[in-house]
Amino acid sequence: MSNLYPAFDMPELVEQQQIQPEPEYPESYLFDFEKWDFARDAAGRIAIADGHTAWVQWCIKAVLTERFACLAYSWNYGVEVERAIKQTTRAMIEAEIERTITEALLVDPRTESVKDFSFEWKGDELYVSFTIVPVIGDEARIEGVKLSGV
Repeated sequence: MSNLYPAFDMPELVEQQQIQPEPEYPESYLFDFEKWDFARDAAGRIAIADGHTAWVQWCIKAVLTERFACLAYSWNYGVEVERAIKQTTRAMIEAEIERTITEALLVDPRTESVKDFSFEWKGDELYVSFTIVPVIGDEARIEGVKLSGV
């Protein structure tokens, strides 16, 4: 009698490798953080920042934005300064600020690491400086970002 259920060997399965695309660094509008407005060229048009500068600006903006404070941003954008300042000592506040900034910037696939934090207290004001390392390109040093709410 013939076999109603044929037997056969299973072919080898080839696992597909997930290829991570290179992160892109698109151009963006150049922002002047001293004037809190877009930078303009001589003709009055908004200036354009190259991809690396646009990424650095994104990092600064993320550090200046309180997480969960504005519904326009996703839940994983910004830092938690208000939570950090509830710590009991300046050393603990600095450690919490370092953690929240690092987490906020590593959300972006263009950011490889955040390092070399330094803090400066002027009365009740806190200024933070740090180095951001991109996946592609040169690292950038961000100096003296004043954190609000401290």
